[in-house]
Amino acid sequence: MTISVGDRIPSTTITKVTENGPDQVSSDEFFKGRKVALVAVPGAFTPTCSARHLPGFVDKASEIKAKGVDEIAFTSVNDPFVMGAWGKASDAGDITMLADGNAEFAKAVGLSFDGSQFGMGERSQRYSMIVNDGVVEQLNVEAPGEFNVSSAEHMLGGL
Repeated sequence: MTISVGDRIPSTTITKVTENGPDQVSSDEFFKGRKVALVAVPGAFTPTCSARHLPGFVDKASEIKAKGVDEIAFTSVNDPFVMGAWGKASDAGDITMLADGNAEFAKAVGLSFDGSQFGMGERSQRYSMIVNDGVVEQLNVEAPGEFNVSSAEHMLGGL
């Protein structure tokens, strides 16, 4: 079942990319007591994700945070080393990278898909959400192949 506005983020383990390497944290702790803009993409270094999605949030990070967001995080079904390299290559220093290597988080929120026909295996759908103290306040799930409602601009309009 897909997560909805008003639902609490399910308890899972996610891997936060840090300067000191991968750091496994519980989703409960990561989202506790603050407002997080969470963005999910099918894959680091993929065309739309790298050319449009992440750069939009890099460019708009200060505006999003000025609207009361404490942290902006990107997640993908990639390992933490790929997520770290993607963040560095994209100059995304203001954005936290979260690796969901086994698609545990994507499955728990009901937003995974089978990308096997593209050689990608289980992946996350493209979406953005605002999570306030662990509860989803805003959820923007893209239709397959689309990039509109999960953009930084759309999120800013809803804050």
